[in-house]
Amino acid sequence: MPADAPRQPRNLPSVNLPSVEQLVASAHVVSLPMRVKFRGITQREALLLDGPLGWGEFCPFPEYGDAEASRWLASAVEAGWQGFPPALRSVIPVNATVPAVPADRVPDVLARFGRVDAVKIKVAERGQTLDDDAARVAAVRSALPDAAIRVDANGGWDVPAAVEALTRLSAVGLEYAEQPVPDIEGLAEVRRRLRDAGVPVLIAADESVRKEEDPLRVARAGAADLIVVKVAPLGGVRRALDIVAQAGLPAVVSSALDTSVGIRAGMALAAALPELPYACGLGTVSLFEQDITLDPLVADDGAIRVRDVTADAGLLERYAAPADRRDWWLDRLRRVHAVLFTGSSPA
Repeated sequence: MPADAPRQPRNLPSVNLPSVEQLVASAHVVSLPMRVKFRGITQREALLLDGPLGWGEFCPFPEYGDAEASRWLASAVEAGWQGFPPALRSVIPVNATVPAVPADRVPDVLARFGRVDAVKIKVAERGQTLDDDAARVAAVRSALPDAAIRVDANGGWDVPAAVEALTRLSAVGLEYAEQPVPDIEGLAEVRRRLRDAGVPVLIAADESVRKEEDPLRVARAGAADLIVVKVAPLGGVRRALDIVAQAGLPAVVSSALDTSVGIRAGMALAAALPELPYACGLGTVSLFEQDITLDPLVADDGAIRVRDVTADAGLLERYAAPADRRDWWLDRLRRVHAVLFTGSSPA
């Protein structure tokens, strides 16, 4: 087989895998400044791939191991070398995202999103209190009396703390709570306790879907009312569609703090789902000071129109990561390529 011929990865058979030489030759590593700290970072690094059918994005967070990161690479390859499945809709409703900022900064954050009908608020931030969360949620409700509000704890509470917090926060009216505790058994227990107490808060699973070896276990355990699906951590649009179909639960499409290239993949998933009952968490480009395209995928009146994205050569050069970080990402790309194809790291 020629060195540059596509090959089938063992663990994600729907993706033809280009050679590592092809990927390295197409790679651009960028470091983009954030408007506010998000997930503890103020710079978002990403490796972008210029494929024959479009741009793909490989940006698993640095703490993720190579096996987990291999799904992100499969997603990037799907975008650049396979393309996306047919779309069923052309406009995707999106929510605003409010990081764990002080309550007095909420109006400034919301102003970057324009008119929105739904807001996701980060809660359970390390070093903060439930009072901080309640003040932030109340500030959003004050600014947007009619918006759907959902909170995201990223697994930051234990079961008793989650029940206490969601009981208190439900006073403003919550659409759902995303990943209040880290494990599936805990999600099921929080859901049961809230239901028994008559607290009307739905439970959404995020990390318990995208970080599990078996992403369907949360549905079988009755641990969630809906699931949050992110294209890159699940291995691409087609695999995410299959997971949603098998789970049999309503789905919210969200991003993993992507550039517009990664958001384009999320848009492809949202556009291809048979049903889209909730606004999507795909408005996060507004959290960046700068994107990698001159026409970023940002919301207009609470929605984004589905369209392709092309990275701008000038922006790629301006925001190119330092040489040592580029080397780090290229080395990671080589390792993860080996994992994706063979199931093991290179010697």
